[in-house]
Amino acid sequence: MVLKPPSLRRGDLIALVSPASAPSSPEMIEKGVRYLEHQGYSVKVGEHAAKVHGYLAGTDEQRALDFNAMIRDKEVKAIVAVRGGYGTPRILPMLDYKALKRQPKVIVGYSDITALQLAIFHKIGLVTFSGPMAGVEMSDGIDPYTEEHFWRLVASKETVGILQNPADSPLRTLRDGKRTGRLLGGNLATAISLLKTPFAPKLAGCILLLEDVDEAPHRVDRMLAQLSNAHILQHVAGLVFGKFIDCVPGDPSKPFLSIDQVFENVAERIECPVMANFQYGHLPKKLTVPFGLKTRIDTKKGTLEVLESAVS
Repeated sequence: MVLKPPSLRRGDLIALVSPASAPSSPEMIEKGVRYLEHQGYSVKVGEHAAKVHGYLAGTDEQRALDFNAMIRDKEVKAIVAVRGGYGTPRILPMLDYKALKRQPKVIVGYSDITALQLAIFHKIGLVTFSGPMAGVEMSDGIDPYTEEHFWRLVASKETVGILQNPADSPLRTLRDGKRTGRLLGGNLATAISLLKTPFAPKLAGCILLLEDVDEAPHRVDRMLAQLSNAHILQHVAGLVFGKFIDCVPGDPSKPFLSIDQVFENVAERIECPVMANFQYGHLPKKLTVPFGLKTRIDTKKGTLEVLESAVS
């Protein structure tokens, strides 16, 4: 059963935590706080959100402590990640999923936060939001397109409808078809790291959405081959490629396949509809994606349409 968090209303308390890496500076958190307060929300920052422990925002125990504290705080209505980076998979066994099921909240982030979102959906079926983060987009002059789509999803009980790309950047069809399934996915490398763990949801029958950054085409190819060899790609209802930013060969003087060729190769080998160029990933201008909702992919119309509301 899918669980939806209550919609956000102005005046609600939003918590900021760093489940993965630390922000580049504490000022990034402060800017994120000011942005959310300007939108009419109250903000609470995790005790260890600005800690630095190598490439992590504090120890595993500190990061899990912050997240669990916000889960258990009845006043907190949303938890927004400060940034991604790396570290979220390390704390998955330490999180209080039962408390989150009792008090569902809006959970927001992308990149490494993919691990958290997939684990939460697998454990309790909660819809989460792959969208702008407090120490990244919200602290750096958020793009109006990003801003509009984010607040519409977390604050409105209306059916989400078509996740609309910018007019000058339409979706590309790689394999025709029309199917319906629950929308899941996120960062490809992070999602791959959860395979065969107790935190990986079943992907059969889902619309699988993937994005990545700074991965050479052969590495993306290898990860997609792993999904194929694990018999996952053969059983999804649809496959959507978001933006793969800076996924270029390290040495273009040597023979290579482009990232688009990698995608086309995958589309040739599976039976479901496949689309690419979805406005989602590591870029300032992005759609917010509600993971866990019933969604229709329709290549004839060139659309990805969410068929229900994201919040209750």
